[in-house]
Amino acid sequence: MVELNKSNTHIHKLNPVEIRAALSLAGIFSLRMLGLFLILPVFAIYAEQLEDVTPALIGVAIGAYGLTQAMLQVPFGMLSDRIGRKPIIVFGLLVFAVGSVVAASADSIWWVIAGRALQGSGAIAAAVMALAADLTREQNRTKAMAVIGLSIGFAFAVSLVLGPLLSIWIGVPGIFWLTAILALLGIGVTLFLVPNPTRLAAHRDTGVVTGQFGRVLANPDLVRLDGGILLLHMMLTAVFIAVPLTLRDITGVAVERHWMVYLPVVLLAMALMVPFIVIAEKRRKMRLVFLSAIVAIGLAQVAFLLLQESLVGFTLALLLFFVAFNLLEASLPSLISKMAPVESKGTAMGVYSTSQFIGAFLGGVVGGAVYARFGLGGVYLGGATAAVLWFLLAYRMSPPSYLSSYLLNVGMQSAQQAADLEARLSRIDGVGEAVVMAEEGVAYLKVDSGSVDFAILDEFSVAET
Repeated sequence: MVELNKSNTHIHKLNPVEIRAALSLAGIFSLRMLGLFLILPVFAIYAEQLEDVTPALIGVAIGAYGLTQAMLQVPFGMLSDRIGRKPIIVFGLLVFAVGSVVAASADSIWWVIAGRALQGSGAIAAAVMALAADLTREQNRTKAMAVIGLSIGFAFAVSLVLGPLLSIWIGVPGIFWLTAILALLGIGVTLFLVPNPTRLAAHRDTGVVTGQFGRVLANPDLVRLDGGILLLHMMLTAVFIAVPLTLRDITGVAVERHWMVYLPVVLLAMALMVPFIVIAEKRRKMRLVFLSAIVAIGLAQVAFLLLQESLVGFTLALLLFFVAFNLLEASLPSLISKMAPVESKGTAMGVYSTSQFIGAFLGGVVGGAVYARFGLGGVYLGGATAAVLWFLLAYRMSPPSYLSSYLLNVGMQSAQQAADLEARLSRIDGVGEAVVMAEEGVAYLKVDSGSVDFAILDEFSVAET
């Protein structure tokens, strides 16, 4: 039986199942992303001792996971709709563990490339997000996704500091063995800590709807953002071909002390990012902050080149790079959410994520090729050039709407009931867009969180009794 929720004072609080789901799925994501990121600050140095190594192949090895991840994440997500989320997640983590073992056992760069490609083949991101959606109520889904998103950022920050330390203690092969263990731990979390969903459903806010691809790809603002995340991760991967070698060979920092450079940079970058996020979101200066961050990441690349012989100067350039990177990494998903059609958000995020992984792959391939031909300075100049191209691409972006996504479970409805409800929701102050999917029983809204009365919206939600 379905009844109208007249009292919704509890509806925005995560219940115990939702808390458990958010934390356990964030744990799975962070364990996997640690496995991908831990080698970033150390692999370029370690790879010099492998057979058949060339500068170009170092880049391919670093970025190889991106190609297979980009190819498989959407198919795996759609397959999870058919056979279940947990089987796909467990299978993906097993593949990731096998790839880690292959890389750990390798004495040739080619086998490391194969291992990294296998790691990327364990593409569980879409399945994890779909499971999070299955386990959370519509109004609380954004909170759960935010927890998972924070876990990815945390894993990246930790890997920059922990990677160099682990390379001293257990070596890079040991890091690959550790990532295999982390993947197996992720399987344990999946089987024993993640709640089991009562039903599987396709979610337009988190999953891909094939019929929406054309609409998403025809939106010039979304295409600009997809190009932006591609270039951002292209720059990131290329930078980690060059930065470890610059620290060792030019700046003069011993490999075992690299973590001392990364630790203060990571902590300060995270702190310095926060005021700019507040300015962008609360004061509605998103476009200005976004474009400024693109300029900053380009200037950081130029500073890498000009200040590489000074430890202080190079460290400050690294700080500028990561403040800008963190800011852009946080802003891009928010912009996708604001600019995507309300019923196409999941599809838009799927295209965005695919672009991100393609960028990681291209960063390795192109960055390695540039390093082979033009040296470390060429990598930095290439990154600065990419930032200029991104600025030109982003400058024509439409101003964001500053509307937030909001979902309501409105119960199964006829087509006429759904149309009537859309009209009623659209007339509420602060609602910018409303789409009711009759067959799903979900209303997808875009709202101005500063002016909308959520209590009025929640009167349209239903609860199972």
